Amino acid sequence: MKYYPLFLSATLLSLPPLSVFAGNAFYGDAPDANHPWAVHDQNRPQAPRVEPGATVGDAPSDSVVLFDGTADSFKRNWQHVKPKNKRRADWSARDGYMLGVGGAGYIETLAQFGDCQLHIEWSHERQLPGTGQGRGNSGVFLPGGIEVQVLDNYQNPTYPDGAAGAVYGVMPPAANALRAPGQWQSYDIIYRRPIVRASVVLDEGSMTVLVNGVVVQDSTPLDGGGGWKKRKALNQPYPDVGPLSLQDHGNPVRYRNIWVRPLRPRATDGGTDGRLSEAATTAKRAEIGAEVRASAANMQGWDQTMRLLEAQMYDSDPAAWDVCNRQVTELVEQLKVLPTKVLEMRRQEVLNLHKALSYLQRFDIIPADYQPAKELREIADALGWLKQK
Repeated sequence: MKYYPLFLSATLLSLPPLSVFAGNAFYGDAPDANHPWAVHDQNRPQAPRVEPGATVGDAPSDSVVLFDGTADSFKRNWQHVKPKNKRRADWSARDGYMLGVGGAGYIETLAQFGDCQLHIEWSHERQLPGTGQGRGNSGVFLPGGIEVQVLDNYQNPTYPDGAAGAVYGVMPPAANALRAPGQWQSYDIIYRRPIVRASVVLDEGSMTVLVNGVVVQDSTPLDGGGGWKKRKALNQPYPDVGPLSLQDHGNPVRYRNIWVRPLRPRATDGGTDGRLSEAATTAKRAEIGAEVRASAANMQGWDQTMRLLEAQMYDSDPAAWDVCNRQVTELVEQLKVLPTKVLEMRRQEVLNLHKALSYLQRFDIIPADYQPAKELREIADALGWLKQK
């Protein structure tokens, strides 16, 4: 039988503490058929660092700034939809804002987006004449043509699903949180487009909208997208990406401080967070298992064994399990002949191995009658380490 230097007394006394992998891996509920990671899984990717804006509403570090108040950013990021020879006027950028005027038509971004977080501010210089939909009408259109209404309905009633903050033709805002005309209004929009494949609705999509910091749409289902006087079919195709656009509805409307952040994909859209299909979970677990085993190649002794056991949580590679099983068996055999004094010195490592094997048995990853686990339990129990506190 091969004996690892790890258990030779001189080396044993000089070992550094175990790596983080050995202590924390076998903790939360294990991966299952629809979740590739364990609960509290240390192998789950860390969130990327994003620097927030200096004040609320400022663009964070990972955003795409679509208008920063300069004419250059307007020209760089936006284009008219209507041809020049058919426009009676043009949008312009001045005094820190973009101005839409009657006859200019829509403008849209040159860049295309899918699911996104959008911040945009708008205002009317003063209260405009007219009532209902005729006062300060415009709109923010998300990819696929779904509109969040822009309107001066401060003390100006209109049909509810056409009020400011409405998902137009779908859902009225939960509150009228507008400031008086002449003041700037802010929209923060979280848009999740519908996902439809071969006329099958995989995800209806949703919209969350804050008006001046007040939630007026809370994950509102998009119900096909809505429109003027008509409902749209729920199973119509939607583009994966598209431009953002602003509407000319005949009234002068000002826009400023526009930025957007792409959102991570959902499980139904190729994402790896949340509940996945069994096929997607199996594939992701195989990928994670391979990464964990690859990291074990740079370890040795006890740490390597613990890391190989960790890989078993995700998928069982027969060749890797043969190596792991042999190492575990040899480690337990060596523990069985060590003096109690030496075992006491390595108590935490022994308990970590016991915890790992017990965890894998609890989730049916290794057999309930796995002999090394039984023998290790007997060692720990004989030393009084498993007694209830």
